[in-house]
Amino acid sequence: MSDVQREELNLDLPAAHSAGRMARQVVGKFALERGLDEDQIGTLELVTSELLSNAVDHGGGGSAMEESDIVGDVRMRLHLAVHREGWELRVADQGGGDPAEMEPFLDGDTLPDLEDERGRGFFLLLQMVDELNVRQSEDGKGLEFVASKRLDGEG
Repeated sequence: MSDVQREELNLDLPAAHSAGRMARQVVGKFALERGLDEDQIGTLELVTSELLSNAVDHGGGGSAMEESDIVGDVRMRLHLAVHREGWELRVADQGGGDPAEMEPFLDGDTLPDLEDERGRGFFLLLQMVDELNVRQSEDGKGLEFVASKRLDGEG
C-alpha cells in the first residue's frame, strides 16, 4: 500500500439495490487507487455489498431494486476510511432499530440455521473482517454498522 496516511470516501445514497451496486464499484476503484491489492479489494467490495444490501432490505429501503421503487426519501450513508494499517467501512440506514437487538447476530459464535434461506450474511461477514459492530446512526433514524480490517495479515 502507498504512503497514504488516511483517505476517506463518503457517499449519500438512495436506499435501493441499484445504488448499492454503483457504490460497490466506486469503493473498488477508490481502494485500487489507494494501493489495496486484488484480494483486499475483493473483500472490501463484498463487505460493502452485504452491508448496503442489508440497509436496503432491512433499513428502511423496503427491498427497493431501483430508486423509483423507494417509498419516500429513504437514504443510506457509506463512509470508508483507508489508511496504512487497513480500512474501516461504516454503513448507516434509516430503518429504525435497536443496536442491542442486533448484537446476537454479531457475536460470531452462533452458527446460522442452514435450512433458513436468509440470516447468514453477518456470520459470513464476521469471517472476512477483524471487527463488526453496530450502533445507533448519527441522525438517530436507524443503525450504523462498522466493519474494519487490518491489512497486515493478522486477524
